[in-house]
Amino acid sequence: MTPRELHDDAVVIDGLIIAKWNRELFEDMRRGGLTAANCTVSVWEGFQATVDNIVRSNALMAECRDLVRPVRTTADITRAKEEGRTGILFGFQNANAFEDQIGYVEVFKQLGVGIVQMCYNTQNLVGTGCYERDGGLSGFGREIVAEMNRVGIMCDLSHVGGNTSREVIEASEKPVCYSHCLPSGLKEHPRNKSDAELKFIADRGGFVGVTMFTPFLRAGIDATVDDYVEAIEYVMNIVGEDAIGIGTDFTQGHGEDFFEWLTHDKGYARRLTRFGEIINPEGIRTIGEFPNLTEALLRRGFSEPLVRKIMGENWMRVLRDVWGA
Repeated sequence: MTPRELHDDAVVIDGLIIAKWNRELFEDMRRGGLTAANCTVSVWEGFQATVDNIVRSNALMAECRDLVRPVRTTADITRAKEEGRTGILFGFQNANAFEDQIGYVEVFKQLGVGIVQMCYNTQNLVGTGCYERDGGLSGFGREIVAEMNRVGIMCDLSHVGGNTSREVIEASEKPVCYSHCLPSGLKEHPRNKSDAELKFIADRGGFVGVTMFTPFLRAGIDATVDDYVEAIEYVMNIVGEDAIGIGTDFTQGHGEDFFEWLTHDKGYARRLTRFGEIINPEGIRTIGEFPNLTEALLRRGFSEPLVRKIMGENWMRVLRDVWGA
């Protein structure tokens, strides 16, 4: 089987995409052979604005039903693969949209939200992000974690502070994830996770999606798809071959105004970080180049069964554990 044949046959799941929603994006997902993706519909928004985002997203998916389908269960991901479409599951990068209402958790689950990051870079009612002094998971946050467990929404800790992350991992009765992170062992950065943090989540049944966001990669904007594979291998050697997957953090189609919004607290307040130039690794600049990742993993010496696990089978298993059959 050639690398392209393996890619086309495999289940390919991207654990985090925050690209610009449009038909062109969906067409590129099909070019890249993407089976399913966790697509961000909330970062700084509150309840109402997030619902509005979901309404717009649903309308776009209906217009593009030849390319995509909604995902509520792992069976929907299997169906997407059979149909030659890409399954879209909704995710939050911040629990801000829950506001102070525990009942909103189930409402968003019913609207198709399957993964929620507890905090985005700074503090909210649940806990603290990675750019602030971290006071840990709040009492209300513990109630939110329990409710997410109950309804079947996965807890994501990618942009979350170390103390809050540890306490969510300990409090959750279901597997939690870093949907898109990189190891600080290759590059020190507030968004990257230490070897100890990676081991802690994996030892407790958690999951790690590895991102290719170049500001966090060792080679920075000079990175290639092989540098991304180096990071995947580094993380896998810590968490094991069953607890690792892909979470690219594709920001395809967005302009400078979007990154200005992302990098300020609440979207407008103090500046939290400067990314500099945003350019994806050579060889996987766009979602349509996803097959190059499968080829790069094989070139690195990864076996065909292991490549299938990394590209999507591991995500399928952990999502089934959280969502139910």
